[in-house]
Amino acid sequence: MTIEVLKSKIHRVTVTGAELDYIGSITIDRTLMDAANIVAGEKVQVVNVNNGERLETYVIEGAKNAGEITLNGPAARKVQKGDIIIIISYASMSVDTAKAFRPTLIFPDTATNSLV
Repeated sequence: MTIEVLKSKIHRVTVTGAELDYIGSITIDRTLMDAANIVAGEKVQVVNVNNGERLETYVIEGAKNAGEITLNGPAARKVQKGDIIIIISYASMSVDTAKAFRPTLIFPDTATNSLV
């Protein structure tokens, strides 16, 4: 048996853009992706602190150190530029592995979306 557990979390970043006319996804600054152990194409859950919306999408790599957090496609209807979001990824693993597993959690500066 496997269970889904928290793998990575980017806690409280500021949305820098919402592009409705796009195929879908979330663009995340490469530096934040690396720090959170999230890869391009990975499925993530996005939780909007401002309005309570939750959605799932996949990650597109953004420019390094640009601070970009852009929701693309239909997801753009769930956020506004300036909203604070939490980005979460999960992994499937055995219960025994999960008991010893430690997720990667990062806490960027919400003013710049950079690591402090």
